[in-house]
Amino acid sequence: CEVLATFRQPPLAVFGEAAYRGSNYLRFRLSPDIVIALGTRVKKPGEAMAGEPVELEVLRHARHALAPYERLLGDAMEGDATLFARQDEVEAAWEVVDPVLGNAAPVHEYEPGSWGPAEADALIAPHGDWYDPPATEATPQAL
Repeated sequence: CEVLATFRQPPLAVFGEAAYRGSNYLRFRLSPDIVIALGTRVKKPGEAMAGEPVELEVLRHARHALAPYERLLGDAMEGDATLFARQDEVEAAWEVVDPVLGNAAPVHEYEPGSWGPAEADALIAPHGDWYDPPATEATPQAL
């Protein structure tokens, strides 16, 4: 994810380059690495009054971040339970989830490419039957 904030054009062409249309900017990136950058136009080295774009960048590589569960496992080994759920929290969560899991609809297997399991026919039976149009009827123009 990156955000680029461009600043307004300076009111004066400092380097006498009327054709330059770039703007100064501030750039933020959050992943995979953290980056904060300031882009601007500065004077080129030498006697000529000419500018060049530069970017001042501060970068923090993701390698400094902990791997998944690294902090959690480290805290567990040190006896720090701050990031762990208490037993009463876990039990309260299961009171919500358990009834949903107990009423789960069964999964009905069927052959790939078929119209589905026989149980699907039972759902549509009160309303008629499935209609399988011939390939000539199922063109976009016919629909």
